[in-house]
Amino acid sequence: MTGSPRPPLSRRTLIGTGLGIAALAATGSATGTAQAADKAAAQATPATSAPRRARAFLAAAMDAYPDHGTIRLTQSYTDQAGLFSTAFTYDNALAILAHLTSPAGESRAVALGNALLYAQTHDPVYDDGRLRQAYNVGPYTFYDGSPQPDGFVKADGTANVGTQFGFTGTAVGDMAWAGIALAALAGRTGERRFLTGAVRIGEWIERVGRTDEPLGGYKFGVDGADQKLPFTSTEHNTDLVGLFGRLARLTGDRVWRERRARARAFVEKMWEPSGGFFYTGTNDGVTINRSPVPEDTQTWTHLALASRAHSRSLDWAATELAVRDTADRPNSTVPSGQSYEGVTFSSASLLADEGAPIADGQPRPDRNGVWFEGTAHLALALRHRGHAGDEMRARRLLGSIERAQDHLGAAQTVGGTVLPARSGVVSASSPLDTGFGFGYYPYRHTGATAWYLLAAARANPLRG
Repeated sequence: MTGSPRPPLSRRTLIGTGLGIAALAATGSATGTAQAADKAAAQATPATSAPRRARAFLAAAMDAYPDHGTIRLTQSYTDQAGLFSTAFTYDNALAILAHLTSPAGESRAVALGNALLYAQTHDPVYDDGRLRQAYNVGPYTFYDGSPQPDGFVKADGTANVGTQFGFTGTAVGDMAWAGIALAALAGRTGERRFLTGAVRIGEWIERVGRTDEPLGGYKFGVDGADQKLPFTSTEHNTDLVGLFGRLARLTGDRVWRERRARARAFVEKMWEPSGGFFYTGTNDGVTINRSPVPEDTQTWTHLALASRAHSRSLDWAATELAVRDTADRPNSTVPSGQSYEGVTFSSASLLADEGAPIADGQPRPDRNGVWFEGTAHLALALRHRGHAGDEMRARRLLGSIERAQDHLGAAQTVGGTVLPARSGVVSASSPLDTGFGFGYYPYRHTGATAWYLLAAARANPLRG
């Protein structure tokens, strides 16, 4: 969401606390020493396909804390990001969907689905079907010196909610993605428990999010104090088109069709026909926010709606948000001789103040920093649309992501263990200001890696 006031921490607020940024200069940009180590490891390792190496990253991030039980989630970012063992619900939903693109990944997808169900039924406060924004999955010592000894399952049996960073609220978008992942598991395995969990998520969204404001749709969710938030997001309602469509198909209950239509109607109200793009949403349910304009509302809408009338949004994203990051750019952390192309997060990212930090304690942004998760969104959406030239453009974007997996984020670790060589995609090629009060950085990331795998496999997670 955008505008004033700004929304609270969402699934995209990653390093917004200002913690852990000192590590960026040492490791995030792949120093000469780290590059040498990564190059040597790569040379000593037999060549493997880029998707296989991406799956190796997801496996390593999932298995980072073997002494803390088999019920586990996947750590979202490498240790260097400063978020310790934080596992975002959104990232884990994507990991499930990415694992399901490979027959060998089904057991991992099921294990992660079981962990989401565990979190849903073992919340320390609520028993209403919700999931929190994030959980902790391994022990660490927080910045204030307080020990955090637990894994995903605490000693008292409750799920280890990410309280240290304030990741305790519940956003409709996070819930929708978790529901999509559980519904996908239900469809693949036939296991009733996954569908039950997905339906509980859908019912929570209906109770908490539904609004009769003029623009309609479903609102943002609740904060950590369980207070409803006033914003309504195009992205979230797009996610609901996908979730409610799956639930309609799997349950046969017509109520999900009505709810899907409601979410879709809100999304279509955000369309700007003169420019060929979707706005980000509304703060008050009455007035549309017209700036900044983000990438995901252009690509996810196509994946969810499959609407010819709105498919120009992909061209808008591919043109208006296009960036190319090189070492000579102000504040770029791309090594000399390398370049990456793709899209940035939003229209505001292109106007970021390169002379000021993204936030207190954080580095200054590179206006041309490539957001690799969004670049994968676009590649998949272009493949889904299939216009003349779309496949060629998609392959070029995927090639940029694969080069990033080869060269960026060298020698980073998860749970203190060095990752397999050339595995995992960083969030951004250089520090990137989203324009929404937080940034992305060159740390290997479960979400970006999962979206790359979905795009490589042509797997559309938002198809109802």
